[in-house]
Amino acid sequence: MSDDIYIRLLGTVRAERAFQPLDLGPARQRAALAVLASAAARPVPMRRLVDEVWGDEPPRNAEQSVYTYVAGLRRAFEPDRGRRAPSRLLAGTDAGYVFDIKPGQVDSLRFAARLDDALLCRRDGDDRRAVQILDEALAMWRGTALSGLTGPFAERERSRLELLRLTALEQRYESLLHLGRHHEITDDLRDLTVRHPLRERARELLMLALYRSGRQAEALEVYDEGRVLLLEELGLTPGEGLRKCHQLVLRGESWPWPGDGVPHQLPRHLAGFVGRSRELEELERRLAPGEGRPPTPLVIVSGPPGVGKSALASQAAHLVQDRFPDGQLFVNCRGATPELPALTALDVLGRFLRGLGVAADAVPADLDEAAAMWRSLLHGRRILVLLDDAADLAQIRPLLSTPFGTALLVTGRESMTWGEDSYQLELGRMSQAESAAMLAGLAGEERVRAGADDTAELVRLCEGLPLALRIAGARLASRPDWTVATMAGRLGDERRRLHELVAGDLAVRAGLAASLTALERSPRPLDRLAARTLSLLGLLHVPEITAEAAAALLDADPADADLALERLTDAHLLDRPRPGHYQLHDLVRLFAGELRPPDSKKPVLRAVAYYAASARLAGSVMDPHRVLRGPAPEAAAHLVAGQEEATAWLQEEEGVLEAAARQALAAQDDDIAAMGVALTLALEWPCQRSFRTREMIELSSAALEVCERLGDLEGMMHTRGLLANTLRMRGRHEEAVEHLRAELALARRLGDAFSEQRALGNLANTYVNDGQYEQAIVLAEQQLAIADLIGARVGARYAMLVIGEAHQARGRAEEAHKILTQALAEAEEVGDRTHQAQLRAVLGGVHLGRGEPEHALPHYLIALELIERAGYRVGRLRDLVGLSRTYRAMGELDLALAHVTEAVAGADGLAEWETEAREEQAAVHEALARCR
Repeated sequence: MSDDIYIRLLGTVRAERAFQPLDLGPARQRAALAVLASAAARPVPMRRLVDEVWGDEPPRNAEQSVYTYVAGLRRAFEPDRGRRAPSRLLAGTDAGYVFDIKPGQVDSLRFAARLDDALLCRRDGDDRRAVQILDEALAMWRGTALSGLTGPFAERERSRLELLRLTALEQRYESLLHLGRHHEITDDLRDLTVRHPLRERARELLMLALYRSGRQAEALEVYDEGRVLLLEELGLTPGEGLRKCHQLVLRGESWPWPGDGVPHQLPRHLAGFVGRSRELEELERRLAPGEGRPPTPLVIVSGPPGVGKSALASQAAHLVQDRFPDGQLFVNCRGATPELPALTALDVLGRFLRGLGVAADAVPADLDEAAAMWRSLLHGRRILVLLDDAADLAQIRPLLSTPFGTALLVTGRESMTWGEDSYQLELGRMSQAESAAMLAGLAGEERVRAGADDTAELVRLCEGLPLALRIAGARLASRPDWTVATMAGRLGDERRRLHELVAGDLAVRAGLAASLTALERSPRPLDRLAARTLSLLGLLHVPEITAEAAAALLDADPADADLALERLTDAHLLDRPRPGHYQLHDLVRLFAGELRPPDSKKPVLRAVAYYAASARLAGSVMDPHRVLRGPAPEAAAHLVAGQEEATAWLQEEEGVLEAAARQALAAQDDDIAAMGVALTLALEWPCQRSFRTREMIELSSAALEVCERLGDLEGMMHTRGLLANTLRMRGRHEEAVEHLRAELALARRLGDAFSEQRALGNLANTYVNDGQYEQAIVLAEQQLAIADLIGARVGARYAMLVIGEAHQARGRAEEAHKILTQALAEAEEVGDRTHQAQLRAVLGGVHLGRGEPEHALPHYLIALELIERAGYRVGRLRDLVGLSRTYRAMGELDLALAHVTEAVAGADGLAEWETEAREEQAAVHEALARCR
């Protein structure tokens, strides 16, 4: 093979060697070269060459002419070759002539490959890179493809390449539209439509470019012109895409996002919002300026806690949302949330990208890549982004460099400074009139007007803080027998007020304490239960709570706990972000955390036990064949009906369960810490499925430290095994082996045969991952012997899986097939879907190794279906890559590309599998190039 040869088919057929042009001879010799080059490194039979050059009626001497053309091409490409020396570049084989060059040495094949690369970039949201690639690809064209050549191949290939070129142009223009560069492509699109008047996609893009340039009437004319042409020329009506575009322009809608639609994530409109008219006017002026000017890119509302930053920002966002037709995004950054970590910039970007339609598996794990995708998606869009409770600019800095048209509205306690394209509003206390209006809206206008002097005193005591006023007004509303003077008198008690007023941030505490006191002293049992609930909620450091979890804290019936939570919500001491889930307002959380009721150990222990029992039950329902570590806690658990509900509950409560485990493991109390270990062990299988390995390494490491502190040998055994498996999934094999050996020693010391065989199996699997196949077989056979002895069939199946995988890796297909088939039959008999999927995936590899892709295919297809139901992320990637290899071996390259593309998209953050998926993707592209 000679790497310095380059063939040009995108124009007049030419060839170069070391950048020097070669004499390719007459037209039919160039036509033969085009056929051979398009097949790059694949054999072309004589019959095909004749048919492609001459068609159905070749001359009698056609084959002799082909010999002549081949000889001429050999002289052109290998002028120094001796007369009797075989050609290394254009060899004759039993299968036909092989032009031994790489696909990248033929411009038409290279062009097609670059289109595939651009398509992947567009799917990843990187339109800027896609445009760059398409520009490079289109620059390869130097006129009409295969110019001057005749014959079936030249005519067919010329049409195919021209269609590819049109597709590339349309993809380029679409990406430029995504980037907001519609003004610069309108003329080019109009020219393309004139040259290809029946090309509906080009016409659709022209309409969008005109519409987004404010030329709605012209866009409608383009549609009418196309409609008439299609009817007259083809007797057809416009297709769905063109019709939808027409409706979009008619209705004056924004260009739809490539994802699931336009996001509308703002918190609900506050019907009772009063005051702040000057601030609202200023925010509206910044976010929705007149005369077609873009909004201020960054608007910051800062001020002390309780001053009403979030409410003001939300109200302003609702006022201007019509000026942002491409959507509104919202996130609580948790910058000042007591006991809960603030969201990272990557967390925020991930939420926003998913809100814009990016698939969860396609969200980059790298901060810079996520920020680049974020900026790319925002180009040319008018999006309002509300970032509530940002800790500081550092937390959200990667989101700030947004294109014009998008506005970021940020609230936070800290003052923030960010260049010339930003505006900061320092929010102060509400005025007397606004405060009184707020109280009137909550407690009733007549009561407030009747006690005007008392209202002024109450406003003074609340210092115009909206949160304090809201709580005071809510208490008045719930006590119709109270006057405003009564409320003012309660806050006038210096023992409860002076310190808070001096501290500023603590001014709300007086209102919170008064609300709690009112509930505690109420004659209604529900109010007293609500007060007790609030005091206990401060003990539990989780993002959300449900009635069942609150019932565990209270040692009460879930129905009563639900009523108490609703009562606290009515008192504005709790928020309800979604049905059945409750959150403490930030300042209320801090206040509740200071209450510290007597005997706080038991409520926390009951709550963590509830979480542990619930996670354990849901995990066992999700996959009843997986054996959970450690004893089950004696506690009431959340009940789930079937695998789907169990999976959904675990996913929904994932953050809560991990936060509860983290809190319990950090406790100094031995019983609470031990229950944290139980909860951590219960999370093993759910976290393995979703590949939350970083979290599980943190939790299992902390759990191991607790067990060592407590001298709990059984717990040490289980936590070492859990930690080892998680480290193995991260590719940290040496550390995993160390913990597995310790687990094995403890299992033998404790006489726990089941744990012994499990440790042996996991150790064997780790050796397989590390390429130590013979050692893996020895250990797995030891596991199999123990599992058979004690009747642990799940362990026996796992051992056979590992043995089969090791045999397959060593090229011993017969041994692998025999033991894997035996294990599969047993897994099917007992309904173990996870083992079925794993065994079939390895069997697929066995058949592929034998050169039997048709036998591998059903194994991989069934494995993928089973593993998707089970929810194992890594298993799904393995099956997708296996299917791509299978389809590639069968010559079904389009199917191979579809599966490996899906694998690459889902492999983000999994280094080992991402490498394997990308290597397979390269192999598929190379195979596709050889076919062209």
